[in-house]
Amino acid sequence: MDETLRALRKKVVVGFVGGSDLVKITEQLQVTGRDVLTDFDYAFAENGLTAFKLGKPLPSQSFIQYVGEERYKKMVNFILHYLADLDIPIKRGTFVEFRRGMINVSPIGRNATIQERLDFEAYDLKHKVRATFVQVLQQKFSDYGLTFSIGGQISFDVFPNGWDKTYALGRVEDEKFEEIHFFGDKTYKGGNDYEIYSDPRTIGHAVTCPDDTIKLLKELFLHD
Repeated sequence: MDETLRALRKKVVVGFVGGSDLVKITEQLQVTGRDVLTDFDYAFAENGLTAFKLGKPLPSQSFIQYVGEERYKKMVNFILHYLADLDIPIKRGTFVEFRRGMINVSPIGRNATIQERLDFEAYDLKHKVRATFVQVLQQKFSDYGLTFSIGGQISFDVFPNGWDKTYALGRVEDEKFEEIHFFGDKTYKGGNDYEIYSDPRTIGHAVTCPDDTIKLLKELFLHD
């Protein structure tokens, strides 16, 4: 993938967008020993609320300023009570993670091992733990102006309406790009790639794994 990205940057502007903070995205990209910001022209963490252009930070936004302390506390207390009563095979730790632009909720806990994550993902596909949880929160906090988006293997994100990954598109409006291609795996409705994948400002590509992404990138941009 590193080799493909280096070749790609010689032809087009390359960026990433993810819901996690920059530290976790760096881990996910498996970039070791160097600054991930040097590998991309644009870096959008937390759906673009934390953003960098050519390694330099852009202005950021805050979830807590939008929601307010009292309403945030009410929602988190409800989430923690729901999790305490939730009967699933295993629970670990870090069930609610506060980020700059959202909160991330994980029924099993973000401290789960890789195997535990895989096991929960399979369990969740069958029992719809996250989907049911999201439905309850949507009804309970319908007046908060929030979006609940299932992503990854073990969690879902909660953020203000419009603060999904399409937020990152506003960061590059001034560039006047002729085309913006987006590649993601959670492109189904309710997945955390759906909004940007289906946005009219992008050409969306659904991929399943890094190898699939590399193959598509080569077909589209590196075929010479």
